[in-house]
Amino acid sequence: MKRVTSTTLLLLGFALLSTNTFAAGDQPPTLAIGAKAPDFKLPGVDGKTYTLKDFEASPMLVVLFTCNHCPTAQAYDDRVKSIVNDYRDKGVALVAISPNDPKSVRLDELGYTDLSDTFEEMKVRAKHRQFNFPYLYDGETEEASKKYGPVATPHAFVFDKQRTLRYAGRIDDSERPALARTHELRDALDAVLAGKEPAVATTKTFGCSIKWAGKEDSVKQYLAKLAAEPVEVKPVDEAGLRELRKNPTEKVRLINFWATWCGPCVTEFTDLVEINRMYRHRAFELVTVSANFPDEKKEVLAFLTKQQSSATNLLFASEDKYKLMAAFDKEWTGALPLTLLVAPGGEVLYREEGAIDPLEVKRAIVKALKEDRFKN
Repeated sequence: MKRVTSTTLLLLGFALLSTNTFAAGDQPPTLAIGAKAPDFKLPGVDGKTYTLKDFEASPMLVVLFTCNHCPTAQAYDDRVKSIVNDYRDKGVALVAISPNDPKSVRLDELGYTDLSDTFEEMKVRAKHRQFNFPYLYDGETEEASKKYGPVATPHAFVFDKQRTLRYAGRIDDSERPALARTHELRDALDAVLAGKEPAVATTKTFGCSIKWAGKEDSVKQYLAKLAAEPVEVKPVDEAGLRELRKNPTEKVRLINFWATWCGPCVTEFTDLVEINRMYRHRAFELVTVSANFPDEKKEVLAFLTKQQSSATNLLFASEDKYKLMAAFDKEWTGALPLTLLVAPGGEVLYREEGAIDPLEVKRAIVKALKEDRFKN
């Protein structure tokens, strides 16, 4: 029998390390053409748990890695639904997997979305977008995703009846449907269904990087940086409030009137700070206006500092609240909180007297900012 030396064992160890593990946050190798589909056992947004066996009745299977927060992935949602509808009767099943660790996503990476990548938020996305395919969560361990090795979202893997990988790559060559010239995923499905090899077996992908576990430190560092930003509050008079309402800037402006003694105001303020941190690197700004008396500035600033509100913070500069209210908006009943989303030039895109629905506000912001990325 051949003697196994310590050197041989060491080399075997390195080989196993290079093929089966990778450092936290690193990109695992992408599954090679000709490989068998790795099995998985993952929860779906519909309450079911899925494995490969659940799709064994389908002659072909597409495993699509996508997610909530990536704007590129979102741009393909409708095209993915169309592919499911067009190929379902031909025996093609499609399952989507979110590979992202939600704890490794920074708030500034959510500037083009209303939702992050938690399992609960995936349920909201699937219902809102009416997904017609299983949407599975792998953010807890990412074990299944590591076996497939997606590079970006979206990333498609096409398997034949024997669950052999025949195509891996993009859906098509442009996130803007009108600019797409090639449609590699559809072409691969048509070829394999016809018993042929896809003309193109692999392509590069384009989209948001996979948020592999291990990036939590980056998130913590980002939050620490935000916490260190200076917080201040400035007085605003009637003229300033009229100018605020007109919004002569090029930014979409979220304006919130609040007070330290207003329970709903205090409760929702954390959501406002989060919203600001999500969208402030785009053409967006948050302006908070305290309806406290001018001599309560100390209490107002203490609250804002505790909330880490480094947005533009204003305080009523007069004891005559009614004049200030009328200067901003004559329709305002006086109830707090009051929140308006105002487009450049003054058009009101969202208005709420009372507590906001954070998700509704985020969707209004994303809609208002959409054209700064997808211009016709």
